[in-house]
Amino acid sequence: MLLGVGNRLSRDDGAGPALAQRLQGSDWVAIDCGTSLENAGGYVRREHPDLLVIADAARMGLAPGAVRRLRPDSVDRMLASTHGLPLTFFLDRLADVAGDVVILGIEPADVSFGEAMTAAVRDAVTNLADVLATDESAFETIPFLSDCTPS
Repeated sequence: MLLGVGNRLSRDDGAGPALAQRLQGSDWVAIDCGTSLENAGGYVRREHPDLLVIADAARMGLAPGAVRRLRPDSVDRMLASTHGLPLTFFLDRLADVAGDVVILGIEPADVSFGEAMTAAVRDAVTNLADVLATDESAFETIPFLSDCTPS
C-alpha cells in the first residue's frame, strides 16, 4: 500500500499525491491522501498491509527531484508534518497494523502556490511510479538519506 501525501496547490508538494495517482491500476493499493494523511489510518488498520509506503515532498538538502528513503528519526524533513498530525504520531498509531513501513521523500524545488510541479520533480515522480509499478520491491534500491543537514 502506498499513501501519497501533499498539497497539489503548492507545486512540488503535490509529489506524493501525483505518485499515488500514477500507481492507480497497478498492483499497488495507492491512496492520494492529499493533506490529510490521518484520514487513511482507518483504511490501513482494516487492510493490515505487509508493506506501507508513505511518499511526500521532503526538504533534504538534495537536488530537486532526488528520492531518498527516510528513517523514522528523519521524518521531520517531510512536509507531511505541516499538513495535519505529525507523521511520527501517525506512524506510532499504525506500528501494530503494518508490516514494514517505508518512508520516501522527494526533494522539492518550489512549494509556492500553484498546481504545476517543476520538471525535475514531475520527472522523478514519473520514473519512480514506472519502477514501482513493475517491481514492488524496487524501493529497496533507493538509498537512505545520509545524516547531512539540509542546505
